[in-house]
Amino acid sequence: MFIIFMIGCLVSSTYALDGADVVLSCSFVEEGGGMMGGMGGGGLFSRTPATLVLRDLPVDPDSDSALDSVTPFDPPEKPSADDLIFEVKGSSVEIPDADTLLHADCNEQEVNCEISHYIPRGSDPDAPPSHFIGSLQVEGGGISLTMVLQVLTNEEAASETLPLIQSKLELPLSQSGTLLTEVVFVVFSRSPSLSTPLGGDAQLDCGFRQRNSSHVGGLGLEWRLQHRGSGRKVLEMTKVEEGEEAGAGPTVSAGRDGASVDPALAVEEGNVSMSLTKLKVVDEGTYICTVTSGMFQTQQIVQLHIDQPPIVSLSEEMVVFQDEPAQRLSCHCKSYYPLDVQVEWLSLSSSEAEPIEISDGASLSSHRQHSDGTYSVTAQLTLRLSAHPPGTTVTCRVAHQALSAEVDVSTTVRLAPETDDNLYAIIVSLLVVIVGTVFFYQVMGGTN
Repeated sequence: MFIIFMIGCLVSSTYALDGADVVLSCSFVEEGGGMMGGMGGGGLFSRTPATLVLRDLPVDPDSDSALDSVTPFDPPEKPSADDLIFEVKGSSVEIPDADTLLHADCNEQEVNCEISHYIPRGSDPDAPPSHFIGSLQVEGGGISLTMVLQVLTNEEAASETLPLIQSKLELPLSQSGTLLTEVVFVVFSRSPSLSTPLGGDAQLDCGFRQRNSSHVGGLGLEWRLQHRGSGRKVLEMTKVEEGEEAGAGPTVSAGRDGASVDPALAVEEGNVSMSLTKLKVVDEGTYICTVTSGMFQTQQIVQLHIDQPPIVSLSEEMVVFQDEPAQRLSCHCKSYYPLDVQVEWLSLSSSEAEPIEISDGASLSSHRQHSDGTYSVTAQLTLRLSAHPPGTTVTCRVAHQALSAEVDVSTTVRLAPETDDNLYAIIVSLLVVIVGTVFFYQVMGGTN
């Protein structure tokens, strides 16, 4: 984890109209190689502490009346060649939901931050300008950003004083000891994780911004699904290159029924969010949104979780004891997803103030999976009058992540109505008299 830090929680009034500075503690990841080398981390990559400074993030002065007392970024008094400070100057590329980063520290949110080398498509790795890629994710459902940073020309290049060279990157630093960069391309998701019920619809949020509005070299989009070691292409959008069909727009091909992207929004607004309809269990997993525009290509990850609450019922509305010493009660939990479900039995007699958990005589069947991917399970409880006297309320309590609260279904222990012995004897006597009388008349009739 890399925690965001700022000099205070608020922005000075001097910067309220222009913007605010955000300083992030990051990790510089090496040995990744290629376009996306090192992003996501792992044991094969080395990590070096680094700092990312986002200068002049736009701030709405009316969004928070208390934005009036923070000092902007203060570079080190004595620059060091060993320090890794990436300073991102304000640029024409919008950083979406910048306020989320600005308020993360005050909201006690953590921000994951990684930076690594980046090689644009078709470029010479040794030719200037150098590029880096930064990944930012606000935990707890906040925005996730992947930014391509381009190194700016050193402001001291024309000076008689030789610039300080960063020891690891071998690039000239600014007079304040920072590596000056600007954002030239960013791919983001405002909802990197979402849960949707089975059979429902979902929109997987993904968008991009770039320095030049024209997509020189074409605009491309691919959505892929990765789940449990396997992957498949869900949707692809390609823009017809100039010269093939003049004026032709993007073409979208979907590998799943109900998957769609609005091509007009993609081109005009950079909105490449994908809609999915009639979700099934097989739609759950990690979706990778990869955007290609000209020489830049990067991606965002969106986690889609399928949730389906269990249908809970008891085998008996009322448990009635007559002569049997014990009875079995079943609690059925049907058609839920994902697998994990918790079932417990509780009893509350007239002499008890609080329900008591029952463990003796309780058992749980194996999980059964249905054709739609959902599960069912049955919990059973053996009830005895000695332990659960008449009037006892027995409850089956079920917990599952798709439930906003635990579900309780209850029944009551009863005795069968008692039969009056005297009434029984009278009925028997009457029957004997009636049968005897009928038999007598039959005999007498036969004699005559």
